Amino acid sequence: MNIKNSIRIVVFGFLLASCDVVNLDPISTLTEANFYKTADDMNRAVVGIYSRYQARLPRDWAMLEMPTDHMYISPTYRGITGLETVDILDFQSSNDIFRNFWQTTYNGIFRANTVLKNLDNPTNYAANQKNQLEGEARFMRALMYFDLVRSFGGVPKVENPLTVEESRNQERASEEEIYALIVSDLKTAIEKLPPPSDIAYGRASKGAATALLGKVYIYLKDWQNAHSYLEQVDQYGYELLDNFQHLWSLQHEDNKECIFAIKYLEGSNSHRLSLDFLPYFGVEGVTASNGGELALVAWSLHKKFLDADSRKATTITEYWRSPGSGNPLQWKPYFSKFMVNNASISGMDIPVIRYADVLLLRSEALYNLDRKEEALSFLNKVRERAFKGTAYNYVLSDIANADQYLDKLLLERQLELALESQRWFDLVRTGRFMTVLSKIEWGYNPVTQTAQEVPLTPRAHYKYFPIPQHEIDQSYPGVLKQNEGYSNN
Repeated sequence: MNIKNSIRIVVFGFLLASCDVVNLDPISTLTEANFYKTADDMNRAVVGIYSRYQARLPRDWAMLEMPTDHMYISPTYRGITGLETVDILDFQSSNDIFRNFWQTTYNGIFRANTVLKNLDNPTNYAANQKNQLEGEARFMRALMYFDLVRSFGGVPKVENPLTVEESRNQERASEEEIYALIVSDLKTAIEKLPPPSDIAYGRASKGAATALLGKVYIYLKDWQNAHSYLEQVDQYGYELLDNFQHLWSLQHEDNKECIFAIKYLEGSNSHRLSLDFLPYFGVEGVTASNGGELALVAWSLHKKFLDADSRKATTITEYWRSPGSGNPLQWKPYFSKFMVNNASISGMDIPVIRYADVLLLRSEALYNLDRKEEALSFLNKVRERAFKGTAYNYVLSDIANADQYLDKLLLERQLELALESQRWFDLVRTGRFMTVLSKIEWGYNPVTQTAQEVPLTPRAHYKYFPIPQHEIDQSYPGVLKQNEGYSNN
């Protein structure tokens, strides 16, 4: 089981000029014998934790958006092994998509554990620096365990660096144990982290830890604690941007809506998310090189955007023109939410927690606390930004019962957070994935006004992905159990 790569840790540089967590170029590979001695060593080690999440995040969509009603695989698809089976809800334990997610996440947890183990070594910390670094390590460990427990259910609970021998004997803990660790880490992070105003953008803050803990309580259906922490987020000055499109522009990256984002830098540390969904032959004015065109916009999502919704044009571009003089416009919808010029070397930051998400989660908590009018007000705050006014606001009669409310909530989360790797988790945690994913509309013909209906076969045990077979094989026989319903393949 690849929870621990080795006793070595690759420590990544810190871009001192802007204090952003962006530089993934390794400075050196250092053993514990000559590292973790100074405050600077520990700071660089903490940046190494972020770098693992930074490496994984741009392709999370392959596991968390691909099996939903948001997208389907392109005929020109190439480059991500296993994507074609995830697309049709054929989850196999041998799929590299699950393996890569597991391994990269556990490597980040290993780095966090190594930081926490060695925090007491340096004697030259600046005032409050040690607390901050511990808070960051605990926040990132909690975030990564939250991703794992939502994806796989109970997973190995590792709180200290392990030897190879120890890792092979590491059994799965229960979901309850993993969530208890997440809650504990986040409460400590809230205590030790500085407020957003006192830490560099791109690093975890007290506000980020508070928001994440509120979200964790939503998944635990602890509505009172969820609302309590989500309400506290407001004290840190976050707010919705007036223009939804500004969230996805390089000029407005460091904004008041983004509670926690992973930083990237064009050229020296970039990602391909901006290229993954662009048409194969490129896009006029954006990139003359070939686009990735790995996945296309599903009509199931596309049709839900009203024309008056400002999120539509930002999320989806309907008509495409290939580079070159005089080429005609063609109906070829593609995702453009993360699109930037020079898309193959995008430096656009990727948000992990946005204030809009917090508002929608707060609405959910309030509704389940039988505070329906307040729940409606937070739902409408997000909607008012999208429609630039109150004309499309919901009223109480629209959410007269729990099913109607959940319909509206999931729709708003779908339109607001498309491509932000929330849809799969939302469908699973609300028990809607079996119904929603039984039939999806993929392509749409605007001439005949017909959609391609595709029947799928979601199964109850799909609420968890399979434990990667590679990890089972790396453990001693019988130690790491497969999730129910999956065979080893």
